[in-house]
Amino acid sequence: MLFDFTDATGAQLRHACRDGACPGPTPGFARGFVQANLVILPRDWAFEFLLFCQRNPKPCPVLDVTEPGDPEAKLVAPGSDLRTDLPSYRVWKNGELVEEPHSVGHVWRADLVSFVIGCSFTFENALLAAGVPVRHIEQNRNVPMFDTNIPCQPAGRFSGHLVVSMRPLLPRLAVKATQICCRFPLAHGAPVHVGNPDAIGIRDINKPDYGDAVDVRTGELPVFWACGVTPQAALARAKPPFAITHKPGHMFLTDLKDTDLEGE
Repeated sequence: MLFDFTDATGAQLRHACRDGACPGPTPGFARGFVQANLVILPRDWAFEFLLFCQRNPKPCPVLDVTEPGDPEAKLVAPGSDLRTDLPSYRVWKNGELVEEPHSVGHVWRADLVSFVIGCSFTFENALLAAGVPVRHIEQNRNVPMFDTNIPCQPAGRFSGHLVVSMRPLLPRLAVKATQICCRFPLAHGAPVHVGNPDAIGIRDINKPDYGDAVDVRTGELPVFWACGVTPQAALARAKPPFAITHKPGHMFLTDLKDTDLEGE
């Protein structure tokens, strides 16, 4: 990590991204502020994606939706610019990843609708405060994320399978983490699976599909949460002509505090 953004505010981190000074990934950054996933689609695909989110609230808890062409997430981050305020983006054409730029002003269009979606990085502060370790933060890595065999509910042209993030925990701490994360339904809430990765279609816990591998130590169980990369898997399957998302683990920092999402 080139910079220590642990104590930054969400706005400070956004401005650092805008200035090209935030490298990401963002686990542990701006602690206490809500982190979010980003999906940007043409207007004629937006309703079907919103319906997909409504039918799959666990991986896709919507925090904000913009007007077409408006890059400001007014509800969660007034003054923000979704074209510049993330460490890294992904640009998609016909379901294929074509670019991972640090800003997307050069491909912005007047018909684009942005969706800001809750992220599990939000509840990690509560885990740490309760003495529950978060391995990828300990090891200064991106969270490991995996494709699964768990089907999502389809909506229009969007379908696919759940993507999950993983944090290894001792069994007693897995129970504690579940109790804590239940308080954050807009940040993916409680885990969706604990234990045997093969049961949800994950062949090798040491080879994540996104992010970085972390140590799973003796006596620990892998604990899996629904992940906001799920929409990217759905995008790849639906093949919209154009889309923008965040790069996995490189999140949008809002002005919301973690406690604002607690108990919603």
